[in-house]
Amino acid sequence: MPLDDALAQLLERVQPLAATENVSTFDALGRVLAAEVRSLLDVPPADNTSMDGYALRAADVPAAGTVLPVAQRIPAGVVGEPLQPGTAARIFTGAQVPPGADAVVMQEQCVAIAAAVAGDGLGAVRIDTVPVAGQWIRRRGEDVQCDSLVLGAGTRLTPAALGLAASVGAATLTVARRPRVALFSTGDELVMPGEPLKPGAIYNSNRYTLRALLQSFGCEVADLGIVPDQREATRAALREAAAGHDLILTSGGVSVGEEDHIKPAVEAEGRLTLWQMAIKPGKPLAFGEVRRPGAAGTAEGGHAWFIGLPGNPVSSWVTFLLLVRPVLLRLQGAVDLAPRAYTLRADFDWPRADKRREFLRVRLNERGGLDLFANQSSGVLTSAHWGDGLVDNPGGQTIRAGDLVRYLPVRELL
Repeated sequence: MPLDDALAQLLERVQPLAATENVSTFDALGRVLAAEVRSLLDVPPADNTSMDGYALRAADVPAAGTVLPVAQRIPAGVVGEPLQPGTAARIFTGAQVPPGADAVVMQEQCVAIAAAVAGDGLGAVRIDTVPVAGQWIRRRGEDVQCDSLVLGAGTRLTPAALGLAASVGAATLTVARRPRVALFSTGDELVMPGEPLKPGAIYNSNRYTLRALLQSFGCEVADLGIVPDQREATRAALREAAAGHDLILTSGGVSVGEEDHIKPAVEAEGRLTLWQMAIKPGKPLAFGEVRRPGAAGTAEGGHAWFIGLPGNPVSSWVTFLLLVRPVLLRLQGAVDLAPRAYTLRADFDWPRADKRREFLRVRLNERGGLDLFANQSSGVLTSAHWGDGLVDNPGGQTIRAGDLVRYLPVRELL
């Protein structure tokens, strides 16, 4: 099945979770807004200066070298008095511009004249440039206007989005409930780091990679460990995972060999579609649902979704980024599911095209092009750590150095 068709089917089946919660804006990083944020004020709430300097009337400085008496001092947080004609106000970054002033001259273009010399309590200032009306003034509402939409429902909250919400006074935000995901691996060959590595065994890297990926998407993760290659043990793990979880995610055992028990186990506990994906790496993918013990009825209440990833570590990593990522965002009601892609120059040759759509591990180089990791095997997890993105290469397509390719940065997939 083509990747785009599989993704469309996943997103059509999986619907956003209904539950929401209010959380402190401090604690909302990575969450998805369930209700829009509108501003109840202008930002900034009044004209203010973007520089330390002197607020004045531009018309009062017809030539460089003009000297004006300093009538007041306005730090940030203090509201000044109306500025009288022919005077200046010492002003500091962020302070409101006093009524009557229409320009600010930065202090580097001014020379302060001490009060003892000027014969005045606040002294005077020599303006060494001719100002233009409006310079260095941030206008009321130039960032956000009162009652405007600040953040729409479905927005995934970044650090900048949290700052924007705070700037309009939003102390709490209504967000989608975190997806509850049960994770386990299958395979008698798997052992955990720290345990003896007996002959024929390998360390379970997928458990670490997938758990970290789930956490990066704000999921509440229940780690059920390693399930042995036994039919009844797999069924029992599925029943445990379905209770109280929205999604079950597994790695390994999704092929059709005698030791691959995921397919018959899920079919016994629910229903399953097993896809042979037209991508490389990551050919086998299982999707379906597992009945919750004693539950029936609605999708959210009656079953947990199931996604089974291939066991090879790079295949598992790639299929998570391409298929599980949008499902997790969909569950949280996110509206922007497609990662941003870029057209960049390949600084490598790829002469052996595969009939499947390939996702090659690459890294941006200092020349603005892309370098290819030498070993593109689905078992070489080093390529995922080394690279900073994937080249999305159509099936049957060779690449020659200098060709333009579609580049997906990993940062856009996280």
